[in-house]
Amino acid sequence: MILADKIIELRKRAGYSQEELAERLGVSRQSISKWEGAQSIPDMNKILAMADLFGVSTDYLLRDEMDMPEGAAVDPGEADEDPAVRVSMETARAYIEARTAAAPKIALGVMLCIFSPILLILLGGMQEYGIIATSEEMAGGLGLIILMAMVVIAVCIFILTGSRLSKFEFLEKQPLDTEYGVAGLCRELIERQENGYTRSMVIGVGLCVASSIPLFAAMMTRNEFYCVLGICFILLMVGIGVCLIVKANVVRDSYLVLLEEGDYTREEKRVDHRIGGIYWGIVLAGYLLVSFLTMRWEITWVVWPVAGILYGVAKLIFSKRR
Repeated sequence: MILADKIIELRKRAGYSQEELAERLGVSRQSISKWEGAQSIPDMNKILAMADLFGVSTDYLLRDEMDMPEGAAVDPGEADEDPAVRVSMETARAYIEARTAAAPKIALGVMLCIFSPILLILLGGMQEYGIIATSEEMAGGLGLIILMAMVVIAVCIFILTGSRLSKFEFLEKQPLDTEYGVAGLCRELIERQENGYTRSMVIGVGLCVASSIPLFAAMMTRNEFYCVLGICFILLMVGIGVCLIVKANVVRDSYLVLLEEGDYTREEKRVDHRIGGIYWGIVLAGYLLVSFLTMRWEITWVVWPVAGILYGVAKLIFSKRR
């Protein structure tokens, strides 16, 4: 086993993320990434520091033929943790391919949910301002039928993609012991797709931020129907932006899962994520209840960014306290 793979294995056994190891060694996260990707070699002072930190000898780190000593780099919190699951290159490739195939479908489902009230708002506005000759009940009923149809299609997409990815759930919940070459493959794919990922994030976030511009422009005309169109454009631009963001991150997360980085470190896996599922279930139920009672779909969608910010803040506070 070469030095790069030994650093990866020791770091994972100790339960450190790249950021945590970098902080303990007094280097940047990029340095750790380069060491683990065999793109550079740490100097002797850092090798000595790693030997002390992980409880191994410098001979073990520097000699490829030496095996991992018993009990090395075991974090005290791992005593009650499930044993690491061995992940082969074949399993890793299958997981990456499955997530890559599911990414556009999941993104489409999210986009359909955001698009779903557009026709309801548009038909209501056209009926109210006499653009179409139909009753309020007809316009509202048709808009609701289309809304529910799009939501049903989205839910079916989520269920189907979820069932196909269910066999890989253990990768996101248990400690991993990846086979030689898996970490290198993931880092190579991250680097190869970095430009595309950055482009998708920039365009997606840009569309979300700029989505209110059509509404402000419509308000300047003092034409109320143009304001209705502005609201529709908000949902349209946000839907496309979120679609790009979700698609990019579903693929990227497959690499982070295998590397046990980001939101998938061993520390994160020890957190009970069922609370998150309950939280978002309550948010969804509240959103639908308030929206159907008030029929103000053009306003109630704001619950999602607000809920996302609150969830992020709560998660950060809980992490700091823990």
